[in-house]
Amino acid sequence: MTSDIDLAWRVEEACLNAWPSPRQLLVHGYLLRATGGTSKRQNSVNPLRGSGAPEPAIAAGEAHYAALGRRAIFRVPAIAPQMEPLLTGGAYTVVDETCTLFRALDDLSAGPDPAVRLMSAPDAAWLAVRDAVNRADAAAAQAFRDTVETLILPRAFSAATVDGGIGAFAFGVLDGDVLVIESVATVEHLRGRGHAKRAVCALLHWARGQGARAACLQVVAANKPARALYRGLGFERELYRYHYWVGPEPT
Repeated sequence: MTSDIDLAWRVEEACLNAWPSPRQLLVHGYLLRATGGTSKRQNSVNPLRGSGAPEPAIAAGEAHYAALGRRAIFRVPAIAPQMEPLLTGGAYTVVDETCTLFRALDDLSAGPDPAVRLMSAPDAAWLAVRDAVNRADAAAAQAFRDTVETLILPRAFSAATVDGGIGAFAFGVLDGDVLVIESVATVEHLRGRGHAKRAVCALLHWARGQGARAACLQVVAANKPARALYRGLGFERELYRYHYWVGPEPT
């Protein structure tokens, strides 16, 4: 039987694989990411299963980010909290508490909406809408495109169409029998109408057809509308949380 901690690490590793960094280093048993753009997940030091004493990794992370002219960021999941005591009481600030949610896929409801397009790679329209919704500058837009190019695992990009355009979008990455849902968003003036649910449902059915048995996603704990959306999609089990310790901007 899989223990809760084993399942949590299985999902943690799937989430790392689903949002890869084109630029990363292994430092003293920790994963340092430095993609650029605005994603903290892709620009932080992350513990891995079995990571040991954090002191060398924290020192290396601070040195590497300083050399890059960036603030140091450390991601601390509840399943590996060993960096926390060393970051407390200093110049670091805690931000973005995030929930990791999980659901089985053996009880999916009716089939996906035929008006949702699924693509193996994002087309220009999908990317343009994502850039607009996220207010992505040139660096953030390029970082996302680089991330997509870095993906190795099977993936699908969904677009819920509304009046000929894209109303909501998401993408999913299949790591073995676990689907990771990423980048769920709705065009601002179309929110609250179920379009994001359509986009995610299409990915759940796609993954089930590929042999997936479960799905997971990560959502900021304070984002009540998103959490309500995911509860409605069956993501009721919380496996663990994480947050970031963010250092000051370099001078």
